Amino acid sequence: MTAKLTIADYPLAETRSDKIRGQRGRSLDDITLDAVVAGGVTMEDLRITPQALADQAEISRAAGRPTLALNFERAAELVGVPQDFIMSSYEMLRPGRAKSKEQLLDVAKAFRQTYKAELMAEFIEEAAAIYERRGLFTYRF
Repeated sequence: MTAKLTIADYPLAETRSDKIRGQRGRSLDDITLDAVVAGGVTMEDLRITPQALADQAEISRAAGRPTLALNFERAAELVGVPQDFIMSSYEMLRPGRAKSKEQLLDVAKAFRQTYKAELMAEFIEEAAAIYERRGLFTYRF
């Protein structure tokens, strides 16, 4: 079991670079100019991982920032979600874009079932309830 991260571990790149790994498992220390020039570094090595975001959430929670921690946890769920689905979901969340609560609930269902993104599904379900209460389903633009 690894030790819990604390605010003393922030920023991870400087204090715990050993914890930072890219999608292919390369460490931060492996990403050098020589490795880039040699073609040994790909975009997968530079993309953030769910674990890095979870680590940031842990530090945020330790710093007394639970809302920021939850945002990092939701972001960790989004790492494997296709960008076009994220962008269409974002568009649906803009007031006046979704025509009904059911449209947002369908988006939440897709996050939950297709992408195993429970926190994102809960976020969208909460938004659907608030939009319904505030009358934001009428197309306004």
